[in-house]
Amino acid sequence: MAEEQQNTNTIENLDAPSPEDCTVTEERSLIEELQQALTAKADEAKGLNDKYLRLAAEFDNYKRLIQRDQRDQIRFGNESLLKELLPVVDNLERAIKFSREGGKNEALIQGVDLTLKQLTSALTRFHVTPVQTIGQAFDPAMHQAVASIASEKVPAQHVLDELQRGYLLHDRILRAAMVSVSTGQTDSAREASESTSSS
Repeated sequence: MAEEQQNTNTIENLDAPSPEDCTVTEERSLIEELQQALTAKADEAKGLNDKYLRLAAEFDNYKRLIQRDQRDQIRFGNESLLKELLPVVDNLERAIKFSREGGKNEALIQGVDLTLKQLTSALTRFHVTPVQTIGQAFDPAMHQAVASIASEKVPAQHVLDELQRGYLLHDRILRAAMVSVSTGQTDSAREASESTSSS
């Protein structure tokens, strides 16, 4: 019987794996699965990295394009306004040439007047309008007082005369108008009107 106990590996037992063999096989298959999963994740990470690099390059190109457009906008933003002003310059040059060639003053004045109207029209198309002054109440936001003059016709703190025209761009002041402001009646005129009203 001792011989039978020592010989446990018989022909019937050869096909059945030992418990040690089962754990080694399971470990190998688990390692292979993990290696395949690792390889798949590495490929996925590489693909995502490539996608990120492409997006980063596209974004850098987009930033450069926007910056170039902004520079061009700053440099050439006044292009349409300047195109409108060039015919005005041409007409002024013609008027000066005409006057030097011995033209009549009336024709010169008429030409300059037409040129001024053309220039005013061009400015109006770009929403530049003159500030209303004469007879208006003095507004320090739109008017720059240069002189104060007594006047019997214009009430105090109203614009008496315009020395330099002011302009608005839309509703923002582009240049304040230089004006003289009425202080009201002179002292002698005020005294005369008071004495007339009291008698």
